[in-house]
Amino acid sequence: MRPLDGITVVTLEHAIAAPFCTRQLADLGARVIKVERPGVGDFARSYDERVRGLASHFVWTNRSKESLTLDVKHQEANIILTKLLESADVLVQNLAPGAAARLGLSYESLREKFPRLIVCDISGYGADGPYRDKKAYDLLIQSESGFLSITGSSDEPAKAGCSIADIAAGMYAYTNILAALIQRSKTGQGCNIDVSMLESMVEWMSYPLYYAMDGAVPPPRAGASHATIYPYGPFTAGDGKTVMLGLQNEREWEVFCRKVLQQPELATDPRFSSNSRRTAARLELGTIIIEAFAGLTAEQVVDRLDAAQIANARMNDMHDLWEHAQLKSRKRWMEVDTPAGKIPALLPPGVPNTYTSRMDAVPALGEHTDAILAELGYSNDTVAGLRLQRAI
Repeated sequence: MRPLDGITVVTLEHAIAAPFCTRQLADLGARVIKVERPGVGDFARSYDERVRGLASHFVWTNRSKESLTLDVKHQEANIILTKLLESADVLVQNLAPGAAARLGLSYESLREKFPRLIVCDISGYGADGPYRDKKAYDLLIQSESGFLSITGSSDEPAKAGCSIADIAAGMYAYTNILAALIQRSKTGQGCNIDVSMLESMVEWMSYPLYYAMDGAVPPPRAGASHATIYPYGPFTAGDGKTVMLGLQNEREWEVFCRKVLQQPELATDPRFSSNSRRTAARLELGTIIIEAFAGLTAEQVVDRLDAAQIANARMNDMHDLWEHAQLKSRKRWMEVDTPAGKIPALLPPGVPNTYTSRMDAVPALGEHTDAILAELGYSNDTVAGLRLQRAI
């Protein structure tokens, strides 16, 4: 038994935030019925063709789901959605602001008929407030939340390389749905969950927010280095390769000077006698570190760091990650089916040892439409008629 076996989720979703949330629910065993636009589907299906003709974003966020094509503006759509919700536990949507309400799918519209239903709305800015109706994409929320102001080099801001705002919102939706299911088991009542991408990102920005409290200067953009802890970031070895290292306290600083730099006198140098002083003198200290590494290969630097038990890492690219020895050793990769054949997929992190994660196929557009409608009582002829009307 998986934790969410027997739980049904109906989702009107696109892009990343809601699909990432519902994929986590599917991983735990939930039945996820994904409602998509006929002929087009979730627009993330066409973001690229990098996975043997399929979109990289889509295969990542949509395994283990059933795809039902439905024109939600068709006169039969409300009947079909109502039938689906009769047996559903959760409704998730990240449609354009106000769209769900216009379709009669707001929590207020549904709560009387479906008192046990959990309705999760994911949006850029939340269900009210002056920004409610603004369009919100990942990069825009990275900017609005202040993330860009502290990310990048001193000369230029940089976005996160993955959809960090979407992921944040998706994970808050996922965890709050799990909490709502626990609460419902105690009260018998559903609820409304309002997840804002902006608020999700602002929660993650709390350290730089507090750092800049009371008008203080915010953390500077420091590239791949830590903005307020030093040395913590990338350093070039004599062979031109980069080593990432990080010091967290004064004990590690002393060991680093003695065993790695082999300059123990630096540990008591007043210029570098605290993290704040090292951060202020990062240009001077950085030069000293790079000069010490100049006669060593990256492998030799890592050997010294490991021997001193100083945290370090390789700066892997995506090809390195596919071949990562730790992931292979822990057997974290398996294969899932897609319309283009089998592809590798990472097992969900942190799964207990009492069950196996659900890792079913990525669905083709509308793959499950006929079966779902038959389950709802529609005859083959009626389904064929709906298809002729382009309702499905």
